[in-house]
Amino acid sequence: MSRSSSPNPGPATSVPAVRLDLTEATGRLRASAVERLLDLLARGIARACQREAHRTQGHARAGEVRVRIVDDAEMSRLHEEYSGISGTTDVLTFDMSGEADDRGVALLDVDIAVCLDEAERQGAKRGHAPEDEVLLYALHGVLHCLGHDDHDDDAFRAMHAAEDEILAAIGASVRFHAPEAGSKGGA
Repeated sequence: MSRSSSPNPGPATSVPAVRLDLTEATGRLRASAVERLLDLLARGIARACQREAHRTQGHARAGEVRVRIVDDAEMSRLHEEYSGISGTTDVLTFDMSGEADDRGVALLDVDIAVCLDEAERQGAKRGHAPEDEVLLYALHGVLHCLGHDDHDDDAFRAMHAAEDEILAAIGASVRFHAPEAGSKGGA
């Protein structure tokens, strides 16, 4: 199942559109869950682009984000092929951004693979639906492409605080709930 969305931020804001393509390649999520995920993710990406505009001289980025929901087998194959690491993972992000818009701001051009099996495992541990965990993973990938990193404790906390802020703003029920410093976990 594949869906597309171009969020319309409304007349009160000048956020450029980000086209979102969401493909549920496992066939396991209900259509209503995919629709809800598409809506929340489109709003989350628009909010993230607004929030991170300070990184591009106050201009929110536009472009395209493609999210593919896969199973463990597909994610393991991708993880091995692109990262050289065997086994599954929660999310892989491929940032192909480079071309600029008429404002000189790099357009988003992002492919994200999200593992539904891992989302089911983590969602069960954390007490929420797999599609909510998928939302968290996909937003995490987008934030990486907007300039966030999570490789040291301070950056880790800042990135996951940004995730939680955006998720709260769009009315999502999931949050990262970052563990104490030095104990990385979650998306």
